[in-house]
Amino acid sequence: MFSKIIFNSPWYFVVLSILLGAAISFWLYFKNKKNSEAPISILRALLLLRFVSVTLIAFLLLNILLKQIKNETQNPLVIVAIDNSSSMTAAADSNFIKHALQEKLNTLKKNAGEKFTFKTVLFGNKTNSTDEAPDFSEKETDMDNLIHDLDNNFSNQNVGALILISDGIYNKGANPLYASEKLGYPIFSIAVGDTNEIKDVLIQKINHNQIAYSGNDFPVEIIVNAKKFQGKEVEVKLFDGNLEKAKQNLKINHENFLSTCNFTLNAEKAGIVKYTAKVTVLEGEKNVSNNVQSFAMEVIDNREKILLLANAPHPDIFAIKEAITNNTSYDFEFTFSQDFQKPLKAYSLVILHGFSQNEFQFLNLCKNENIPVWIVNPNTTENLPAVKISNSGNRSNDSEPFINTTFGLFNISNELKSFMKDLPAVKTFFGNYAVSNGANNLINQRIGTVETENPILTFSDMNGLKTALFLGDGLWKWKLRDFAEHQNHNLFNELISKTVQYLSVKSDKSFFRIVAPKIINENENVELNAQVYNKSYESLTEPDVTLVLSNSENKKFNYTFSKTSNAYKLNLGILPAGEYKYEAQVKVNNELFLKQGIIVVKEVIAEKINTVANHNLLYQLSNRSGGKLFYPNEFDKLENEILQSEQIKPITYSQTSTSPLIELKWLFGLIILLLATEWFFRKRFLGI
Repeated sequence: MFSKIIFNSPWYFVVLSILLGAAISFWLYFKNKKNSEAPISILRALLLLRFVSVTLIAFLLLNILLKQIKNETQNPLVIVAIDNSSSMTAAADSNFIKHALQEKLNTLKKNAGEKFTFKTVLFGNKTNSTDEAPDFSEKETDMDNLIHDLDNNFSNQNVGALILISDGIYNKGANPLYASEKLGYPIFSIAVGDTNEIKDVLIQKINHNQIAYSGNDFPVEIIVNAKKFQGKEVEVKLFDGNLEKAKQNLKINHENFLSTCNFTLNAEKAGIVKYTAKVTVLEGEKNVSNNVQSFAMEVIDNREKILLLANAPHPDIFAIKEAITNNTSYDFEFTFSQDFQKPLKAYSLVILHGFSQNEFQFLNLCKNENIPVWIVNPNTTENLPAVKISNSGNRSNDSEPFINTTFGLFNISNELKSFMKDLPAVKTFFGNYAVSNGANNLINQRIGTVETENPILTFSDMNGLKTALFLGDGLWKWKLRDFAEHQNHNLFNELISKTVQYLSVKSDKSFFRIVAPKIINENENVELNAQVYNKSYESLTEPDVTLVLSNSENKKFNYTFSKTSNAYKLNLGILPAGEYKYEAQVKVNNELFLKQGIIVVKEVIAEKINTVANHNLLYQLSNRSGGKLFYPNEFDKLENEILQSEQIKPITYSQTSTSPLIELKWLFGLIILLLATEWFFRKRFLGI
């Protein structure tokens, strides 16, 4: 720490303070005749004590500042990112991965620990900062998400390098090469796994509808890949339980064979239906776990009709239309409001885009017919359901979206929740917002860095009529950002379809309601929401809601929902793949209410499909960033590389603080000590 005294008063004030201290001290001890008989050494000591104390008191009256500069050196941070997916242990070097890898890392951290700070993260489907050893159990690998998380979580730190330990296989998210360019520090890759192609026949992908209608036919595409089996024949079969529904023979005519088998099935019964596709296992296959793949779909009885009315052309219209028609559950119709002449009774949901006073008649008709309404990008703040906006004055804000974590009307995926942080701002009404008590905000407005409770997307249920309100201009930008980030529109489509599904589903008039996923991946948390009402349909949270979950082996697990301000929540965590039955119950005023359902947890087989390491990707990541590629037996070379790198340097931070001299408490203590010492010696030697 470095200290400096700053004199803001003229220099002669300092000199006068010193002279004042000297004059008072000299007059008191050498001009006073009472001190003539005292020893000269005592007088000199007393003069010195008085001189210092008087001078310090004079200094305190001046505008003198003490400037302190504190320097702190921060070692560069080295992030160690370990691929925690199951493909890491699928090759011949799995013994090294499971046992020796951690020892090598511990040695590296010990040898370089004085110069660097190490931070370990595990990545797969998600990125987790942890001190625990990897268990290589993740079902998917998303390297693009790893890069984004590192950029977000360590952007303000002195990151020197990233050590990436991976086989280079990713099966989720975008190519990480594009995102890695924004990190700004070198990537040193440790390439593990086997890059040699193995003899394999596998089901690469199954394309199918998520929903079918009872009695209708629906297509299923099974993409089969065969490597190093030219001249062989395989049989592809499709099963409903143990019942064979269809089959097809394939002749493998290439060393890297790829073919699509097209089947047409009939949706015979309503509910969740699970199918299994199998391809023949050939002699010499090293990986047979990818010869079988299952999928599930929901069969429903009727198709909902959706009407979109707009007062003018807008990019939102096409974005909403494509997201809804992507889902075969709906019969979609679009027209301009001034041209619409049909009755509204036939529709399950009416979407009003660009709502203005001219469309107010449609809002009233929907209320009279009890038809759910979704207003998107309104042009007016008048007569909006559940929200009142005052003092707008035709002004707008650029509002970024963020998820309201207490929303419980339906579930959205973790990917959509995470993606919401990256979406561009939309233009919203400026003004004072008043949201009704019955409203539930899914997306709120963030203005600058301030997170508000003003909604972008909110839902309400007034007297049994469900409404939604999207208060923003720029919904179509979210679709473009989704494609830019993921090369598809899946997350945007999820937001639209979940909104439409909630609004179009007929209102549940029961006093006990459960919202649960019907089909979910095995690497996602299974979350359920419950609501309990009295006879006046007022929400209750006093009684306990319990749930019994049964797996395929009829083992039962008991749970109790946690209570929120007006509802109930239950997180079952991550469940193994399979079919589960649940029975929830609650007792209200001695009346027992029951709800039953089925949850199908799908197996995620992405890590089984491709087990051939991609070291070329790791080389490109390292080369583009200024790093290098190493192999498991080259940890010593990696250690030397980061120790000798001139790019990885510590940073010294300087912290400056300035305070007036009069604020130094120890200085007052010193003055008191000087005066007390002087008084003691005067009493002892001078008697005064």
